[in-house]
Amino acid sequence: MTPNRRANFQRLLKPRHIAFIGGRDALIAINEARRRGFKGQMWAVNPKRSELAGVPCVPSIADLPEAPDAVYLAIPADGVVAALRNLAEMGVGGVVCFSAGFKETGDIQGEQALIEATGDMALIGPNCYGLINYIDNSALWSFEHGGWSPGYGAAIITQSGMFSSDITMSQRSLPLSYMVSAGNQAVLALEDFLDIFADDSAVRAIGLHIEGLQDIPRFERAALKALSKGIPVVALKTGSSVVGAELTVSHTGSLSGSAELYEALFARTGVISVTNPSQFLETLKFLCVVDAPKGRRLAGFTCSGGGATMLADYGEKIGLAFPPVDPVQQPKLTALLPDIATVSNPLDYTTPIWGRPDLTYPVFAKAISAISADVAVLIQDYPSAGLDASKSFYQQDAASFIKAAKEQGLPAAICATFPENMDAETRQTLIAEGVAPMQGIHETLNAIQDAADWWQARERIALAEPAPLLPILQTGESAMLTEDEGKRWLADNGFAVPVGQTVSLQQVGRTATEVGYPVVLKMMSPLLAHKTEAGAVALNLTDADAVASALIQMTADVTAHNPKAVTDKFLVEAMSPAPLAELIVTLRSDPQFGAALVLGSGGILVELVGDAVTLLLPATPDDIVRALNQLRAAPLLEGFRGRSKANTQKIATQLYQLCTAYLKDQTAIVEIEINPLFVYPDQICAVDALLHRAGDK
Repeated sequence: MTPNRRANFQRLLKPRHIAFIGGRDALIAINEARRRGFKGQMWAVNPKRSELAGVPCVPSIADLPEAPDAVYLAIPADGVVAALRNLAEMGVGGVVCFSAGFKETGDIQGEQALIEATGDMALIGPNCYGLINYIDNSALWSFEHGGWSPGYGAAIITQSGMFSSDITMSQRSLPLSYMVSAGNQAVLALEDFLDIFADDSAVRAIGLHIEGLQDIPRFERAALKALSKGIPVVALKTGSSVVGAELTVSHTGSLSGSAELYEALFARTGVISVTNPSQFLETLKFLCVVDAPKGRRLAGFTCSGGGATMLADYGEKIGLAFPPVDPVQQPKLTALLPDIATVSNPLDYTTPIWGRPDLTYPVFAKAISAISADVAVLIQDYPSAGLDASKSFYQQDAASFIKAAKEQGLPAAICATFPENMDAETRQTLIAEGVAPMQGIHETLNAIQDAADWWQARERIALAEPAPLLPILQTGESAMLTEDEGKRWLADNGFAVPVGQTVSLQQVGRTATEVGYPVVLKMMSPLLAHKTEAGAVALNLTDADAVASALIQMTADVTAHNPKAVTDKFLVEAMSPAPLAELIVTLRSDPQFGAALVLGSGGILVELVGDAVTLLLPATPDDIVRALNQLRAAPLLEGFRGRSKANTQKIATQLYQLCTAYLKDQTAIVEIEINPLFVYPDQICAVDALLHRAGDK
């Protein structure tokens, strides 16, 4: 973003005056500006009306008394480019373009003309709901909106207008600072808003609804900037399904991209990824109201055994810990509790002391001091209106819990089991106390887990920020190498492959003897990408007779599979011993994200299990170690059932060297797939490999 456009965005964000151009939609936007409490000057432009919502109209842009800081533009698409050109010439700061009918309908040329006409103005849209400033009370917005702010909050950027509106209407009491509906992102993209709001002192967290990103390296830089400033970023990525991707293209003209590559980008930059709208809001709320916990240890409290069990069950499932009460302090805690209570974490402090702060505060204080926790959670479902004679009991317990947590310096949340069981007054009261009012046990625990992981990711990335993503190479078409050719490239680059030779049919028997039994026999052909399905592989051949039989059977099987694939070229290799684990390793370049490494459970488990982790390149050996540890197959590398352990650091170093060789030779080798990669205690070996080279038609 140019310095002039950045300055103009601040005029758009905090305008002294707004011009509304259009008819019915502009009238709605005027009312929404008033709803937000905008106190600046408002003008209206409409050649057919004398006023809009009480604002006098001038017939044309040229008749405006001065260049507005902000413009809301809602006119037919065929007039937008000319209007923008006039606004830019008069020195307008920025525009919210509600008008639609550009890239999202296939009019690429029209959107390009719009971009050129915008000049240095800050333009949101087209095809968007607009912008709400909850801090300074201004709005250029196309629909009725709600939402509130205690003077700080989340900046949310969405690629769906209605979703952004729905967020403002939600009954969650999420503190808001800014709301942007980005639309087509013709001029200002999500990456720009992320970069800008990372510098805003009123922003405590940033929420992103992403259908597709335009500039992955720019997003990476902006996300790392936010991370370095201690501003969590929470992303809800949609469009991962086939139907969802198609809807995304038709909706805003964005490209969805691969879900796995987006997750790799988020992990690389410390972005919290969530999977549903409720989790999106609850995670943002938690991060806006309390500091992120530095670990995953919880002190949990309920006035119900059932609540304690639900808290423990789901917390354990997602990797949260409930440390036991310190045995030294347990007798003192026991003495403070009713006889029917059992000292535990989570703690059911039971109903005999419910609503009695003289008894509950000492329990909370002693329990929190006796549990080595990073965050404290109290479960409370508040009564609804008309059934709230006991509400004061809940409030008194909440006050005791809050006091005890504050004294120990712990981030604290009060959570309703059911999202609707916490009223707006209670939510805002808790926020004023610096306690997160959370709605839903699963959402609460997920938010705590993600916040703790964000803290740890920030600490880790601060010590070693990832190297910038590499420029994307356009490789065009490619051709498959036969397995022996691919393994030759691997061996030339220092990567272990089985001992073997490629020979003609007549030489197979002699070569098998030279290699040493047992051997593996494979037919080599550029038409045999998947040799097992074609019958082009024979394993564990122990003598010459077995080899001779395998040659006859293999030729017959491949002929039946595809007669054109049959060749007189065979790879004879030593049979590799049984490994600790089989992995799949893939290196490829994506046209949007660039080079990526995929690690997963290999062999026949690839499609059956779907156990894989993706890393964007460049990555470090430590990144690769973390990826290996995330696999469901990781226990096989860690000495499963008394077996030997794999040296994961050494394995990661070897994989890192493979990545380096691939990046160095990326113009020639465009894709590598090793499956299976046999993992041994101290080394790895590419048992099968499929490489593609660039440039062949």
